[in-house]
Amino acid sequence: MRAKSTTLVLLALLVAGCAGTNQSGQPQAGDTRFVAGDGKMQVFGVADRKAAPAIGGETLDGATATLAAHKGKVVVLNFWASWCGPCRAEAPMLKEVAAKTKGGVEFLGVDFKDRKADAQAFERTEQTGYPSIFDQPGKVALAFQGTVPPAAIPSTLIIDAQGKIAARALGAVKYTDLMNAVTKVRDE
Repeated sequence: MRAKSTTLVLLALLVAGCAGTNQSGQPQAGDTRFVAGDGKMQVFGVADRKAAPAIGGETLDGATATLAAHKGKVVVLNFWASWCGPCRAEAPMLKEVAAKTKGGVEFLGVDFKDRKADAQAFERTEQTGYPSIFDQPGKVALAFQGTVPPAAIPSTLIIDAQGKIAARALGAVKYTDLMNAVTKVRDE
């Protein structure tokens, strides 16, 4: 009986340890829990912009996509997953802004922590018109740590023509906010 109660106490301590001790509510390095955002677009001043990391990978259709391939152009980078309700809700809006800004602005999706078949089904349904890097392990998302919490999806970044992060939205972005920010960065 004593061995059984000792085992239960040890099990309880192990479970409590898994919960962590992060009292700030902010994600820590390597944290993969969902982070909600308000979707407000934050535009950074030209002097305050940081260089975007070199990212790339295999797309959902088997091609390769890199941020470097769009050098000299404004790029909207959207982190999403098929299992994410807000991602599903913003997909038609992203598609519309991508279509309206085509030519001056490139869109690139990053499918984060998803099953490939589910992501491909989502892409077939939404027909976004732009490629998405399949980032199941989250490496692309981690490259933006410090700018975007690794588990903040959906998240949208605008990379300026100089390859610097010009704006970001954590959470589902609104049409007007995205269009205004994209237009502002494109017209700089």
